[in-house]
Amino acid sequence: MYKYDYLIVGSGLFGATFAYRAKLADKKCLVIDKRPHTGGNIYCENKDGINVHKYGAHIFHTSNRKVWDFVNSIVEFNRYTNSPVANYKGSLYNLPFNMNTFYQMWGVTTPEQAMDKINSQRKEMLEKISSSGTGEPANLEEQAISLVGTDIYEKLVKGYTEKQWGRKCTELPSFIIKRLPVRFVYDNNYFNDKYQGIPVGGYNKLTEGLLEGIETITDTDFFQNREYWEQIAEKIVFTGKIDEFYGYRFGKLEYRTVYFEEEELDCPNYQGNAVVNYTSKDVPYTRVIEHKHFEMFGDEVYRCGKTVISKEYSIEWNDSLEPYYPINNPVNNGLYMKYKLLADKETRVIFGGRLAEYKYYDMAPIIEKVLDMDII
Repeated sequence: MYKYDYLIVGSGLFGATFAYRAKLADKKCLVIDKRPHTGGNIYCENKDGINVHKYGAHIFHTSNRKVWDFVNSIVEFNRYTNSPVANYKGSLYNLPFNMNTFYQMWGVTTPEQAMDKINSQRKEMLEKISSSGTGEPANLEEQAISLVGTDIYEKLVKGYTEKQWGRKCTELPSFIIKRLPVRFVYDNNYFNDKYQGIPVGGYNKLTEGLLEGIETITDTDFFQNREYWEQIAEKIVFTGKIDEFYGYRFGKLEYRTVYFEEEELDCPNYQGNAVVNYTSKDVPYTRVIEHKHFEMFGDEVYRCGKTVISKEYSIEWNDSLEPYYPINNPVNNGLYMKYKLLADKETRVIFGGRLAEYKYYDMAPIIEKVLDMDII
């Protein structure tokens, strides 16, 4: 007889949402997490009344009404709209690429003028690709220029992408950028989704709401006492690295990762926006996050006399660092499929989430996936 119906390894969004639904189904759950806190990468730390996104900026967005209603049933979400700004050598450009960006770049004021400018800069690259043996872009640089032209590529794509991946764009595969959103309207809203926002009071409110009344243990590594944990519950929900679960028997999957330099500043407003991307190669970090702008608007910004910023750096991953972004190239995807074949044969283990499925997920699709699962 098992003590629990489910042992849930990891208290991020997949694990916490699964635990919430399992509890509603009268299942007894235990959630364990190797970190000293719950919430996975959406965890926030409160400093000077500001909720700091400790693992990078997280902006919830979805067009799925069921998902939006679900998260708002746990905690109210605010009106935050993601409208990042790019800083290239001191010049500012709105993102995503839209008519505001094109006016800042070229002084054009109509969609027709902007289209003509972009098409004139794409023409040579499109001809080069067309005349190549494959008819396909040879690398990321060719792909990006064929989509948005040379000016936008050189100022807003190239340096940022090379910092993200640690390689020249000419050495990166074209599939990394399948498309670059270009909007011929004056609209700085980064997302096209119907709903977006940040939990009022920060993401910890969402995690706490999902895990309320569920036994949870932090600072606990499943692999340090695996035999014990595998016998404690009828089923295991595993949200960690799938290759680690199988002892890396086929080899290790690769990731990119990021680290943050956090600063508390004695000023109420450092950059006037939550997210500013630094797109030139000579600035070592990729972006600066000013956390208070996720939850404070208008005069409220100045009622809090301090601010907290995080400079984000993209680096190569190793075992001592947090794995953030799966590198879904053919080699890694093939390796993952070997592990997935093993996972598919498991009768007591459910694999879910970014690390267990070796797939980048936004937050809403994770919740949607769990809401659509049969939990019996």
